[in-house]
Amino acid sequence: MRSKIIYSTAVLLAMIMGLGSRVFGKHLPPFAASHLGDVLWACMIYFACRVLLTRQPLSQSLLLSLCFCFGIEFSQLYQGEWINGLRATRVGGLILGKGFLWIDLLRYTVGIVFSYALDRFCRPKKSS
Repeated sequence: MRSKIIYSTAVLLAMIMGLGSRVFGKHLPPFAASHLGDVLWACMIYFACRVLLTRQPLSQSLLLSLCFCFGIEFSQLYQGEWINGLRATRVGGLILGKGFLWIDLLRYTVGIVFSYALDRFCRPKKSS
């Protein structure tokens, strides 16, 4: 249960920082304003996977979160009327995005690999 609380807190922090990067983007350096939101979204997805898969290996969350983020990005190649209607809403736009960008795949990879590395580094070492 403790792990789920820690990962849930990480999800919440990533959400707050990600939304903050969008709201206060004009106060950030241009590079950070352009990339940080997507990196943090991917961090949030990784930690959400950890909430659901606490007892599974970290590598499983790494792979699942990469597949999820890439799946969302590639889904943006489809521009059907019904899904564009969802994307036009604030929540739909935040979750589903608007249009496909190759750079987003890199941003997601950076966010997930960073989260995975942080997770590995912060995990308590098992005593023998």
